[in-house]
Amino acid sequence: MLKESSLKHPELAGEGKKKIDWVADKMDILNEIKKEYEADAPFKGMNVAICLHLEAKMAYMAKVIKDLGARVAICGSNPLSTQDDVAAGLAEYGVEVHSWYGATEEEYDENINKVLDIKPHLLIDDGGDLVEKIHAERRELIDGIIGGAEETTTGVHRLRAREKEGKLNFPMIAVNDAYCKYLFDNRYGTGQSVWDGIMRTTNLVIAGKTVVVVGYGWCGKGVAMRAKGLGARVIICDVDPIKASEAWMDGFEVMPVQEAAKKGDIFITVTGCKDAIREEHFQVMKDGVILANAGHFDVEISKPGLSKLAVKVEEVRDNIKKFQLADGRKLYLLADGRLVNLAAGDGHPVEIMDMSFGLQVSALLYLNENRGLENRVYNVPREIDEKVARLKLKSLGITIDELSPEQKDYLASW
Repeated sequence: MLKESSLKHPELAGEGKKKIDWVADKMDILNEIKKEYEADAPFKGMNVAICLHLEAKMAYMAKVIKDLGARVAICGSNPLSTQDDVAAGLAEYGVEVHSWYGATEEEYDENINKVLDIKPHLLIDDGGDLVEKIHAERRELIDGIIGGAEETTTGVHRLRAREKEGKLNFPMIAVNDAYCKYLFDNRYGTGQSVWDGIMRTTNLVIAGKTVVVVGYGWCGKGVAMRAKGLGARVIICDVDPIKASEAWMDGFEVMPVQEAAKKGDIFITVTGCKDAIREEHFQVMKDGVILANAGHFDVEISKPGLSKLAVKVEEVRDNIKKFQLADGRKLYLLADGRLVNLAAGDGHPVEIMDMSFGLQVSALLYLNENRGLENRVYNVPREIDEKVARLKLKSLGITIDELSPEQKDYLASW
């Protein structure tokens, strides 16, 4: 698919294939699914459109879907998370790729349209950009779509809002809400990969610093847990009183962002909402503060607010932008406010994404086997969640107990 793809650096294909082959050997769940279904080619004659962070783990999932019979076209869901070597390598493996690092907004939009030009039957989305494009501009594709799966909290929010208004025109499965996704990907995956991105970008010690985590959902829990493990003092900010209470009982300080802004050394937003940190917060921050975002869109840290206060802006290191304020203070924004774990790192660990992508492929298989579902947002069926969990345990060589018939009867009785 190299000639059908839109790439900036096709000469890097060899390096990209090495990355894909490395993760392929360690993604046991995807390999088990491939082994189970490959002979039947369940996606034969079908087109699958994917919009996800284009790195090695996602590339291998796309290759597995292709190996199950599909024509696959993919674009990156974030201009700064696409790895050009992986994009080129994936194209050589027969997947149509339209993505490159640093694409402009216009190029990003054009690449989404190129992916949709294959007239997809199934979708995998990350943040809802494919779904939004289809509903807003490519409505001629709707009748041919069996359904799709959404990877992120932000994307599921957008889908449920659309469903609530009666404006969702095909079924979507909320993969983000599966137990094997948010309990592991959002917590352990985000927790590790965010700090990997921050530490490799800044080369600063975390121990002894005060870390402010804005948002205490599953991603925020993971980020806070790992910060604590690295020796940081951790402050949590959240608008939800239940989550704030949970953070307190987990051993963290809890306060409003305005108060935390005076104390923090490193700030990480994980809210899914815009302007979680904004101008009035920047005005009271200490000199040298590090600002990073782990939410889907680059709106959680107000870049317009930072620019308004700055008298000088310059990139001082790859993925670090310095905002010099009038009073001499310097605030540093990582990865231009985009997902720090992907824009400044390699994303979640391989074994974690194996679980999430096992769910994605299983969701597409379910949609294909259950055509004609109502146009709404569905949870991942429990049997798929449990299957992925059992495959994970199998890959680890772990066995567990099972209920006896008598125990099952006992639990089912009143």
